[in-house]
Amino acid sequence: MNERIFTISSDYIELIKLLKVVGIAEHGAAAKQMVSDGMVMVNNQPESRFRAKIRKKDFVTVNHHKITIQ
Repeated sequence: MNERIFTISSDYIELIKLLKVVGIAEHGAAAKQMVSDGMVMVNNQPESRFRAKIRKKDFVTVNHHKITIQ
C-alpha cells in the first residue's frame, strides 16, 4: 500500500479536493466517480459524500493508497 501524509492548514479539506490535490484523481469528475463507485473509505468506513469534511487525524483509503491527514 502506498502511504503518505498530507498536512492541512485549515480545519478541514473536502474529500474530492483532497483526492485531486494528492493526485489520486486527475479532476473533480474523476474524484466524484470514485466516491460514487464506493472506492473511498474514511477511517475504515465507506464514504459517499463528495464534500465530506476530512480533518486532522483522519485517514482516507482509495485503492492501494492511504492518506493520513495532519
